[in-house]
Amino acid sequence: MLFSTSPLAFFPLLDFDIQFTSHFLHFELKSDRTNNMDNIAVPHDYWMQKALAEAQQAASEDEVPVGAVIVLDGRVIASAHNQREQLHDPTAHAEMIAITQATESVGDWRLERCTLYVTLEPCPMCSGAILQARIPKVVYGASDPKAGAVDSLFQLLNDSRLNHECEVTSGIMAQECGGILTEFFRRQRALGKK
Repeated sequence: MLFSTSPLAFFPLLDFDIQFTSHFLHFELKSDRTNNMDNIAVPHDYWMQKALAEAQQAASEDEVPVGAVIVLDGRVIASAHNQREQLHDPTAHAEMIAITQATESVGDWRLERCTLYVTLEPCPMCSGAILQARIPKVVYGASDPKAGAVDSLFQLLNDSRLNHECEVTSGIMAQECGGILTEFFRRQRALGKK
């Protein structure tokens, strides 16, 4: 026998019937879930890594490296990074651009079944847009002690006086998300910028 533990341990995302036939292992799929992530619990790190890739893209464009993705039913429907310098637009934060993309993707301003992943704690403007879009879940990486409106300075996403509140998860890949910002601003200061 080749396996000291259950062969299922090697294939946790698939639903198998397994039969041992002499020296061969025969797999038969019970369903077609192999290409469908709807029913699979994907860790927050997986989606945050995609947001971090957007932040890295921002850094390569000399933008403040913040990235965001919006996930619906196990797939990314929007991904964006800061573009304030490129667009000459103070509202061109990663979250704002991603929300616009997501509403276009679903054909509705309500993003009621979506999760927003963002590398930096949202500011007051982005938090307001999150509430207006009715996004129920927000996951962020690094805290923002200077402008954070989720936990640091304000708690807008959990303010019971407002007509919508969000489930918030913070600190996902915080070291990586904060590290890219620290490095970006260190380089900017060395160049005499920002």
